[in-house]
Amino acid sequence: MINETQNPPRNGEVARAKRVTVGALKRARRAWLKAPSTKLRLVPLPVPGRILALALFTTATPAFADGLVENVNGITLDADGKVIRFNAILIGKDGKVTELLTKKDKLPPQLDFRHDGKGATMLPGLIDAHGHVMGLGFQLLTLDLSATNSLAEAQAAIRDYAAKNPERRWIIGRGWNQEKWGLGRFPNAADLDLAVADRPVWLDRVDGHAGWANSRAMEIAGVTAASKSPPGGRIEMVNGKPGGIFVDAASELVSKFVPAPKPAERDIALGQAQNKLLSQGITAIADMGTSIDDWQSYRRAGDGGWLSVRIFGYAAGIENMVAIAGPRPTPWLYNDKLRLGGVKLYLDGALGSRGAWLKKPYADAPDQTGLQFLASAEIRNLMVRASMDGFQTAIHAIGDAANAEVIGAVEELSAAYKDDRRWRIEHVQIVDPADLQKLGQYGIISSMQPVHQTSDRLMAEARLGQERLKGAYAWQSISKAGGKLAFGSDVPVESADPFAGLATAMTREDAAGQPFGGWRPEERVTREQALAGFTTGAAYAAFAEGKMGSLTPGHHADFILIDVDPLLASPAELRKAVVKETWVGGRPAFQNTAVTAAEKQNDGERR
Repeated sequence: MINETQNPPRNGEVARAKRVTVGALKRARRAWLKAPSTKLRLVPLPVPGRILALALFTTATPAFADGLVENVNGITLDADGKVIRFNAILIGKDGKVTELLTKKDKLPPQLDFRHDGKGATMLPGLIDAHGHVMGLGFQLLTLDLSATNSLAEAQAAIRDYAAKNPERRWIIGRGWNQEKWGLGRFPNAADLDLAVADRPVWLDRVDGHAGWANSRAMEIAGVTAASKSPPGGRIEMVNGKPGGIFVDAASELVSKFVPAPKPAERDIALGQAQNKLLSQGITAIADMGTSIDDWQSYRRAGDGGWLSVRIFGYAAGIENMVAIAGPRPTPWLYNDKLRLGGVKLYLDGALGSRGAWLKKPYADAPDQTGLQFLASAEIRNLMVRASMDGFQTAIHAIGDAANAEVIGAVEELSAAYKDDRRWRIEHVQIVDPADLQKLGQYGIISSMQPVHQTSDRLMAEARLGQERLKGAYAWQSISKAGGKLAFGSDVPVESADPFAGLATAMTREDAAGQPFGGWRPEERVTREQALAGFTTGAAYAAFAEGKMGSLTPGHHADFILIDVDPLLASPAELRKAVVKETWVGGRPAFQNTAVTAAEKQNDGERR
């Protein structure tokens, strides 16, 4: 959904980041040498060096050690979804879980390290089943309009950003949403010209399915009244001329002229993304739409020892799949930190830009049914092409027509491919109730993003009308039909915050508690189902269930320490959950320094 090449940081940022990193590494070394010999030191650093030295054990401790993290309110799920509670976790030298202990169990006499969890709740590291890693990184480095609530606010933010960045040849960003602004129309080039007219501006919509250009950008791209909408895309016209909005495939008409980021710039974006994810308790993510450039960034991080988040790569189309992996999926690399095992395909667009492919016309645009990106024969041919070489397919489908098309394709291909394929549909937002049962019948994984439901609720009602919402964001119906749920965020379309996702899945209410009792509350899932969606379900969706998603013995010791119990806390409390620590492979990867400082102060006061 995201075109990362649209968001390059500039050389000045790269140079500053490099200077900061060198200094940080020197400070980290001094801190390490001064550390007491009996304690574990967690040293947060700027990117990318921050990730290189987050976990510094004493000189007497090996890189991997037999260790114990104790005094925790431990929660994990087993393979059957049963809740297991524990109070301490034993970690082996391989960075995997050895044993879960309760207060009744005896502790081993010999340990290389012990770490006090101070009563925090321990969960498996949360897994985002659908995100865009580099998209998040570049969002953190460029103009972000996601917090704007009106066109005027957006114009002011764009104007201010341009003034603060006079050296940038293009003003690049994302996050605008005309529905949130209550604009009643798409913004246009004239609106953008009022903010910046002297330089080209290109801004991705929040869902990544439309771009907004000013007049200067369209001039550079050679877009005129004679320009035609390409297949799978739409140029929004105003008075017979391109109005500045380019939907789906039409975005390429302008975006191809945006300067691409350099490798060093990509590395900084990756470092930013990893730091953000770890701070939110996310230890693994399915990267939906991995390009060869993205893959090279991940490989450089792995080779350099600073790849901290586990990344399940799904190539951006067949061409990238072949370029990255060749004839078969890659093996797990860097101690299960990276793998390219699947391919991402697009069948339609998004509801916000009316690109989602519907069986019937849009209620608020009777002349439109959305965009079908691939013909029936094409989608089947691509699925077969990937499957022949053992790649998993993950297909973007939002509208009911698109979902019906994918389900029908899986139904046909299941006769030829009887082994464990784990066909994935990404988003599954609008499904005809008549098609729901087949999601379970064919073992299709529904990769869904709970927060999309609260963000899209009012828009979905306007786009579809009340009578067509019975299969909308139908988590519980899919589960009851035997479908497999995997939850994520679609970051940077939404915040990667998994606790907002958990609370939403349980309640179908937004952060303000609206609508009271939940929107179509029959589709709520239980607390255990919600947790599974972000742990065991997300791992299963990526063929990683034997490696992560659970803290049962044999799995990687990927876990987080937080201040609330998700099985007992209120939704409001869960939304405010504080991640105290994040560990990956039995090693610390993030520590909340504010929490640490407060705990030290409290300890001192008690003494």
